[in-house]
Amino acid sequence: MHMFKSFNVRAGIVLAVLLTGLSVGVRAQQMLTLEDAIAIALENNYDIRLAESDSTLLGLDYSYRNVVFLPRLNATAGTVWTSNNQQQEFTDGTERKGDVFTNNINAAVTLNWTLFDGLKMFALKKKAEEYTRLGSLEIKNQVVNTVAEVINTYYIIVRQKQQLKAIEEQMSVSQTRVDLSKRKLEIGLGTRTEYLQSEIDLNAQKSAKLHQETYIIELKERLNQRINPTPAGQENVMNTDYEVSDTIPINFDLTLDEIRQKLEETNPQLLLGRKNIDIAGLSLKEIKAERYPVVQFNSAYNFSLTNNDVALNPFLPLTNQNSGFNYGFSAAIPILNYRNTDRLIKQAELNIGYQNLLYASERSQLHLNVINAYNTYELQKEALALEESNILLAKENVSITLETYKLGSATFIQLREAEKSLEDAYDRLIAARYNAKLAETELLRLKGELVK
Repeated sequence: MHMFKSFNVRAGIVLAVLLTGLSVGVRAQQMLTLEDAIAIALENNYDIRLAESDSTLLGLDYSYRNVVFLPRLNATAGTVWTSNNQQQEFTDGTERKGDVFTNNINAAVTLNWTLFDGLKMFALKKKAEEYTRLGSLEIKNQVVNTVAEVINTYYIIVRQKQQLKAIEEQMSVSQTRVDLSKRKLEIGLGTRTEYLQSEIDLNAQKSAKLHQETYIIELKERLNQRINPTPAGQENVMNTDYEVSDTIPINFDLTLDEIRQKLEETNPQLLLGRKNIDIAGLSLKEIKAERYPVVQFNSAYNFSLTNNDVALNPFLPLTNQNSGFNYGFSAAIPILNYRNTDRLIKQAELNIGYQNLLYASERSQLHLNVINAYNTYELQKEALALEESNILLAKENVSITLETYKLGSATFIQLREAEKSLEDAYDRLIAARYNAKLAETELLRLKGELVK
């Protein structure tokens, strides 16, 4: 995970600052930048940590990849105590009776070394290596998706913050309209309905502001869940008392050729697909090895000791000890297994075909998604440019209408329409900015270059 090391170092610093500030009751809001949010998410996000855990398990298997070439050495030892009541009668009429206590001690060391198994051991080693690479790709895929979620969640907060500022600006205009309608009513040039409607409109905007502030808090909680700012095993102490950026920066220079360039070499999903094809091929080699004999070198050292406390028969020993060393070769040759190996080989071949079809499908879908995302990106750029020019017109229209309303040349309805046009223009402008950022983020996510 060296590619994320700088983010993780920054995450620890940012997390310490945020938690320290909150624990001492700092009233001023802390600034949480997008880079800070991404750094904390890379450090603590549950999905990333789960992917890392899976990759660690695969890495553990990889560390034992060469074990398949080594011999297996086992040792056994045991002792048995036996008590027997013996009665013997010989041909000369002699009889012997008595209790015999026997102690048997056995020990052995055995070695089994597979010399040839149809190259199955080589396939297993290579498979462990490929699974490790697969785990790394799964981490990268999860990181890219998590970073995309963090970016989108962060900027939707910025979007709603801009929406809040737009409401406050419109409240300023509405307050001016309330003051003007009240003054006109007092001097007999206006009507009470105009004044009441102005108050109603202003109160509606105040209500919208309250709802907007609550919505921003909810979104911050959602971002908290994405980045998981609290270290594992600790109670969540980070609340929503932090500030975010005021702007949504957009890269207007992305091109379709730039996104398509080496797309299949950088998209994590396609890299995962190709790695699954490689693993399926190794599984086929592993199964085909079952057709070949298995040749092993076998060796053992054995030791046994028997102790008798008495010997009723004088020709039987009181102590009997044996030890010895043996070695040799063995071969297990498959002859008949009811064509089970053939069945497994066909299944493995079908799996390779399935993985290739799945890769081709994902590749086709990726190129379609890139084209659609780029078209959306271009559309949102044009919409943003249009709305940025339109907001100037709407502001100017409100300013002129407000001045003419003061002079009595514009009607109350005309001023309300101008304010409504400004409100709609703000909504479209803020939405266009956010949608353009979404399209940019999606293009980079598909490319696999959100985090380098």
